[in-house]
Amino acid sequence: MIGPFVGVLFDGFAYGMLLFLLSVGLSVTLGMMNFINLAHCSFGMLGGYVTVTLMDHLGWPFLASLPVAFLAAAAVSILLERTLYRRLYRASELDQCLLTIGIVFMSVAAAAYVYGTVQQPLQLPDYLQGSVVIAGVNFALYRVFLVATALAITLVLVAALEWTRFGTRVRAAVDNQRMARGLGINVDRTFAITFALGGGLAGLGGALAIAIVGLDPGFAFAYLVYVLIVVSVGGLGSIRGSFAAAAVLGISDVAGKYYVPQLGAFLIYLVMVGLLMWRPSGLFGKR
Repeated sequence: MIGPFVGVLFDGFAYGMLLFLLSVGLSVTLGMMNFINLAHCSFGMLGGYVTVTLMDHLGWPFLASLPVAFLAAAAVSILLERTLYRRLYRASELDQCLLTIGIVFMSVAAAAYVYGTVQQPLQLPDYLQGSVVIAGVNFALYRVFLVATALAITLVLVAALEWTRFGTRVRAAVDNQRMARGLGINVDRTFAITFALGGGLAGLGGALAIAIVGLDPGFAFAYLVYVLIVVSVGGLGSIRGSFAAAAVLGISDVAGKYYVPQLGAFLIYLVMVGLLMWRPSGLFGKR
């Protein structure tokens, strides 16, 4: 009984880390910049299609395609921030939602036009296939790689946003743009870099998600709900909160489907409601 339980626990944690990689960029932009970017998962979908194109059509190795997926999503994030998003920093939440949800519809239509509506195939390299047996429990190698990647990104983000000058500049620019400009902070460049970071992480998450959940034009809508759940349960602007929320929700979802299949995917919403009733501002939310 212990072996299957540990296996389900690990699979749920790995799925949670996938949700974390997809949502952590939105936690940065929404929590630190107060901008509601509902098009966040469109950047994840873009990263996934970049990876599929590089691997299936150009013969690139999987690991080499991941940085390109990050950079492609980051570049599109900067483009949208420069042309559209910065015009709405002081706009209402409704205006931000309407603009970004429109971008989602456009990205879904563009993906369906270019790639069709079918699931995109992805062949993982041999060293990420199969599993390793530890103490009688099978651990899928790709899920181990996913967990290790999420842990590394968490450490880097926490260090960069909380213990460096760049993180201080972002918080200063959000709290008081006029004062930040007076202190010599390039607010426009700081916001552009922050959006690039958030969008790039979404692109990386989308590239890593293909082998677990697949990829089709509906990706941007299908996982937007999960991403918003992780960010709200974790608490706005908290990287550690998003990590904890993704882990709890991922384990709840997988364990629920395994042990209580009658509830199906509904259990994750029950957990969300329970956690938000306990802590309305999120697990690590400050406001």
